[in-house]
Amino acid sequence: MQGGTPAPARRSSGCLSSLVALAVVLGIGYGASRFFEDDKTTPAPSKGGTASSWAVGDCGGPDPGDRPDGYKAFDCDDPGATFKALDVQSASILPDAVQCPPGTDLIIQVKVSFGGDAKDSGIPSKTVCGRNLSGEHPGDPGAGGGQLVKGDCVTSTAQEVACASGGSDRYKVLGLVKDKEQCPAGTTEPMELTLAIGRPYDVICGGKA
Repeated sequence: MQGGTPAPARRSSGCLSSLVALAVVLGIGYGASRFFEDDKTTPAPSKGGTASSWAVGDCGGPDPGDRPDGYKAFDCDDPGATFKALDVQSASILPDAVQCPPGTDLIIQVKVSFGGDAKDSGIPSKTVCGRNLSGEHPGDPGAGGGQLVKGDCVTSTAQEVACASGGSDRYKVLGLVKDKEQCPAGTTEPMELTLAIGRPYDVICGGKA
């Protein structure tokens, strides 16, 4: 994954631009996100289906014909496969409305193309939550990437960082709640976030890292 996407901004730090247009790489504090250019008429190697029939357990990897951001489906034992789908959800134009499971290393928007340039005419159809097949898992708690989850670390401005990065401006995420009164014991820095439609939490409960 090419760098983690910043976590939502705190209210005191101003609004973070979190909404993205259709067909743009998804953000969400989710880490590096990419998109498949999915043509319904093109069979996908994964389980003999089409790219529009993504299911949990399917695999994919970078598309050599659509560098640097394109991905496509592969059989899981194919050398080109780099990740496996942990979850498959409906597409959303609101990044914060997509909540992938813990351990998600990258989030990919699948698009259906009905002809022409898929990047211009494709319609988002699904979101694939992928986990790397390699031993590199930036989406694991504390690793500094993926979606923000309990066990991650953030700065005082709610930016996700690796817990091993050190520094005094670093807090462990003890909980993700709607109201700061719901934060667990040990919370020393409840971080109230700017409004984001679809996000299931509004406060990051930060404690000593």
